[in-house]
Parts: sequence; structure tokens; C-alpha cells
Amino acid sequence: MKLAEALAIRKDTQKRIEQLKSRILNNVRIQEGDEPSESPSELMKELDSCLNELQSLVYLINKTNMHIVSDGKTLTQLMAEKDILGMRVNALRDVFNKASESQDRYSRSEIKMVTTIDIKPLGRQIDKLSKELRELDIKIQGLNFITDLED
Repeated sequence: MKLAEALAIRKDTQKRIEQLKSRILNNVRIQEGDEPSESPSELMKELDSCLNELQSLVYLINKTNMHIVSDGKTLTQLMAEKDILGMRVNALRDVFNKASESQDRYSRSEIKMVTTIDIKPLGRQIDKLSKELRELDIKIQGLNFITDLED
């Protein structure tokens, strides 16, 4: 199985767990005299099975990510780099958007707000980092599709 397939199965299993949890919660309390639409104990068994499957899958994915090396970095390192780069881009975009806000003043007596940073270089920096983020994401996705999941 390829790493990309394992990641897709992990995502589906996580969704399945959330659905089972919701179904259990919908059936654990019912009106006296009524029957639950589904057996909570059967749903709990299925939930337990899904959680065990997810645990095994996460272990194998993480094990694989630690052993795949590209340009001297493990896949785990590349993913950490991608996460932080994404956080950096988002933070800078928030700063850029705040600095770019226009102010509506209805009279000269209202307090005027001024921007304290030069947004042009910040915009260029955001563009550069966004490109790096896209390229890193493409690299990681490519590795996911060519890498076999370890046993």
C-alpha cells in the first residue's frame, strides 16, 4: 500500500469514528418504553475496532514518515516545515490585511489611524513564502504517492 492510500484511509477512518460517536450519542438516552434505533453496545464495538485500526495506521504512517528521506530531510521534518511555513504565511497575511484596512472618517475631528509598516515588501514576502509552501506541499504529496507504507 502506498503512503497516500494509507493517508486517505486514515482520513476516512477518522470520519467514520466521528459518525459512530454521533450515532452512539443519539442512542444512549431514549424515552422510557422506546427502543434505540441502533444498539449502543454494537456501535461501541465498531467504534473500538475503528480506533484500533486508526492507531495501527497512524503508527505505520509515522514510522514510514521517519524513514523516508528527501534532500537530507525526513518526511516528518518536511511536514513540520510545511506546518510552520503555513502558520507563518497565515500570520503575515493577517498582519498585511490589518495594515491594509481602509478607514472611513466622517469628519476631520475623528482620530486618524496610520499604518506603521510598509506593506509592499510584506506582500512580496507573503508571495515568496506562499510559493515555497506550494512547492513543499507538492513535494510531500509526490513522496506520498511513490512511497510504500512500512510494515
